[in-house]
Amino acid sequence: MLLLSTTETIPGREIIAHAGVVCGNTVRAKHLGRDIAAGLKTLIGGEVGGYTEMLAESRNQAIERMIQSAQELGADAVVSVRFTTSAVAQGMSEMLAFGTAVKLA
Repeated sequence: MLLLSTTETIPGREIIAHAGVVCGNTVRAKHLGRDIAAGLKTLIGGEVGGYTEMLAESRNQAIERMIQSAQELGADAVVSVRFTTSAVAQGMSEMLAFGTAVKLA
């Protein structure tokens, strides 16, 4: 099992080699149903559940792809894991997960 950490180390483990920077991303588009629900929420307020769900799915897929990249490098862990999002085009967003793949003692 590959370990993930937002810190620069894995507590109790020694990093013996850096395998390189790894990332995973996905680009998702909104659909009409989510846009309608979001429009209504702007009138009454509250969480937009459809978008929350879409972003959680995007984050999970980006993590899975980052892990796959790290495994291809023979890494035991990914440290300094970070996430970022960006608008790619109107109605499309990218979720990017990235970090440093390392080998542990």
